[in-house]
Amino acid sequence: MSLFGILDRLADVPSFDKVIEPVRSAVDKALQPQAFKDLLHGSWLGHPVHPVLAMVPVGTWLSAGILDLTPPTRPAATALIGTGVAASLPTALAGAADWSEQEIGVRRLGAVHAVANVAALGLYIGSLVARAKGRGGLGRALSYTGLGIAGGSAAIGGHMSYAQSSGASHSAAAARTLTTDWIDLGPLDDLPDGRPAVRTGEGSGGAPVPLAVVRRGTRVDAFVGACTHLGGPLGEGTVEEVRGRTCVVCPWHGSAFDLEAGQPRRGPAADPQVKLEVRYEAGRVFARLPGRHRQP
Repeated sequence: MSLFGILDRLADVPSFDKVIEPVRSAVDKALQPQAFKDLLHGSWLGHPVHPVLAMVPVGTWLSAGILDLTPPTRPAATALIGTGVAASLPTALAGAADWSEQEIGVRRLGAVHAVANVAALGLYIGSLVARAKGRGGLGRALSYTGLGIAGGSAAIGGHMSYAQSSGASHSAAAARTLTTDWIDLGPLDDLPDGRPAVRTGEGSGGAPVPLAVVRRGTRVDAFVGACTHLGGPLGEGTVEEVRGRTCVVCPWHGSAFDLEAGQPRRGPAADPQVKLEVRYEAGRVFARLPGRHRQP
């Protein structure tokens, strides 16, 4: 069995949930208020913050491993290890915020990812202590062991991102299946005013692709119906004022996207919702996928 096959098996182990769910509840209570959690999600940035922050400990620890190979550069290696240790706290907080809002298989594998990261962090802290006491050989041994564990943990994180779509935009993925033709959404007067309506577009192979359509008077905003966070049915959500913007809100986890451009205004979503171009003709509404989302 491949490494990734083993990881998929771990994601299917239900006994992990006895430990994971209490921890998840504690994380949700600790990361309050919602504005703080949204800061960690990256809703303000339009991109998840955790992978950006993770570059710091990974980059500094890998660089320290190279500098530790020669005696003249070992003091710089120690400084880099300390930088990575300091950056681990905000990185872990952002990761915990995202992890607590993921589907169950991602949470299980994410727990393994977190345990490995904590072990690596402990080894690097031990390395700093050993170096401070003049035990450079032990310090290097601890840091190289930590680097190996951190590398394995990074592989788990990559599997969560690429194989389990953790942090990926489910809205963009659904958009790739949508035809590039104009979609007839029906008469303007048939759309309910002030709340989302579900319409469908044609996908590859003729499969229907849900769309979320919001009418406000004579204006219509149309989006791919799968919420960017976990693919929730945006067309079954609500329209609310969130932080001064009129937003469509996902019914699953409460992610809010402004109707003007689809930008996230409240997490856990960090990626913008794919918004369609809209035109009006003879009292009917038509929408199509923007050019940047079309297949070449």
